[in-house]
Amino acid sequence: PAFGLFLFTIARDPLRIIILIAGAFFWLVSLLLSSLIWFIAVKSSDPRDERLQKGLLIFGVMFSVLLQEAFRFLYYKLLRKAIEGLVALSEDGCSPISIQQMAYVAGVGFGLMSGAFSMINLLADALGPGTVGIHGDSQLYFLTSAFMTMVLIFLHTFWGILFFHGCEHRHWWEITAVVVMHLTVSGLSFCNPLYVGSLVPSYLLMAAAAAWAYLLSGGSAQNLRRFLLCES
Repeated sequence: PAFGLFLFTIARDPLRIIILIAGAFFWLVSLLLSSLIWFIAVKSSDPRDERLQKGLLIFGVMFSVLLQEAFRFLYYKLLRKAIEGLVALSEDGCSPISIQQMAYVAGVGFGLMSGAFSMINLLADALGPGTVGIHGDSQLYFLTSAFMTMVLIFLHTFWGILFFHGCEHRHWWEITAVVVMHLTVSGLSFCNPLYVGSLVPSYLLMAAAAAWAYLLSGGSAQNLRRFLLCES
């Protein structure tokens, strides 16, 4: 599904591809910085203290989420400046891409890079040694991880729309809602290997974020009905 979004809505537009790659780069930088902080914290602590190590892991996840959202805000500011430049260079005084379209493409960029790193880690685990489930663990590890990766890609897409809309209209509660949802979904990962406890709430949040982003983008129930019935 994520590849379908890229193929049908982004791949044919060079400007959108540039925005997508830049968004992926911003997410990558946020991951690099958060990983560095977590690595320093782990190396400077006692590795035999399991309670401390678990606390550092929780801290690393929450810090990474906050850093990702900070870089999302920086990327919004950068794209806002880019729109002003595009308007100044255009002959008709209009930007070739709207801020809503930029928000969507930037969200896809964040999501695809997040999903790519998730899949890289899974593929590394799949190479061995050992077999998933050999000690009584769930054999659905790879399948559920794939579904979790997909929901994160879509959530980043919807969060990008909500976040940019909040910045554009000074609706800080929308930005706060994005941060809270991101922290919640990341925190749900600690429910694993109880995958129902992480997947079901994450997909419910995705549905809510999708409906919210659809309405903020100008969608309506009538438009949705026309789309489902293939009416013009």
